[in-house]
Amino acid sequence: MSSGPKDELFIGVLSGTSVDAVDAALVRFGARVELVATHTLPYPPALRAELLALAVPGANEIDRLGRADVSVGRHFARAVNELLALAGPERSAVVAVGSHGQTVRHRPHAAVPFTLQVGDPNVIAAETGLPVAADFRRKDLALGGQGAPLVPAFHDAIFRRPREARVVVNIGGIANVTLLPADPDAPVLGYDTGPGNTLLDAWCRQQLGAPLDRDGAFAARGRVDESLLRTLLADEFFARAAPKSTGPEYFSPAWLEARVGGVEPANVQATLVALTAQSIADAVGTRSGFEHAGVFVCGGGAKNPVLMRALAERLPRCRVQTTAALGVDPGWVEAMAFAWLARQRMHGGAGNCPAVTGAARGAVLGGVWLPG
Repeated sequence: MSSGPKDELFIGVLSGTSVDAVDAALVRFGARVELVATHTLPYPPALRAELLALAVPGANEIDRLGRADVSVGRHFARAVNELLALAGPERSAVVAVGSHGQTVRHRPHAAVPFTLQVGDPNVIAAETGLPVAADFRRKDLALGGQGAPLVPAFHDAIFRRPREARVVVNIGGIANVTLLPADPDAPVLGYDTGPGNTLLDAWCRQQLGAPLDRDGAFAARGRVDESLLRTLLADEFFARAAPKSTGPEYFSPAWLEARVGGVEPANVQATLVALTAQSIADAVGTRSGFEHAGVFVCGGGAKNPVLMRALAERLPRCRVQTTAALGVDPGWVEAMAFAWLARQRMHGGAGNCPAVTGAARGAVLGGVWLPG
């Protein structure tokens, strides 16, 4: 995990496509990368509901978007301040905060491609007293890329090893894979594979009134409906060539409801587990050189034993485990990635992988907002 000799502290703050909470990670970069402290701050129910609603077109969006931008910025700032209170370092020791914001719309395939995250970095800088690096995705889009996924660049920096093919699978609301070839001169590959937890969570909310399927218990009660699985996998996204990215505005509850028919609810949940696992396995198993790769899972999906078993069953020649096997807590890889992106921004280093996003070149991503 070499990252340079000088020790520096950065904070990564992230709210993913599951829209459940803000994760804040204090990371030390030096001879090694060290996760120093972490904090999770759940969204208030009303703000979470508004963010979920903003992910699809609706009425009075500009006013709602403006309110959400400030509200999310305040929530991110609170997460950072509470993290620092827990961790105890002097604020002056933190170089910058890297903020992903909360994605409310991601349209890389639109006639005019765009991506939109809320969480005003001006608010975060003012309320934390720290420099904030943010707005990481739009430079990549401006260079012809998809603006996503961005975490493969971080995976490449800390997880890649010569002569050892590795796959890092991030299962958040949307799942993505990073393919790290054994050849040190070969480019990193990566892309979104489709839904991770977003449909699993949405179906659980609809059927059980619960925010998620804890330990995969709901899915474990059902069985995979093979006909429904074929219908879901027939969506053109899964056959699309990389680079590709997507979001919960595409794989939405409406997308599922248009296809689910009269399948029993627990069987739908089991089939959604199979959908996530199969789409990830297809991305790994069809790539030459990764037939026996080590597969390391991070994100919320790493906590779902039913999903982990389903993935392992579909990749029988690979050893499927979490990033804990590499010394990195699977729940904090993405937040650490945005601390790393902040470091790249402050040092003028590229933050994207053109082979992953499709951008014309590597580029310094994001801007910097100062507290003064």
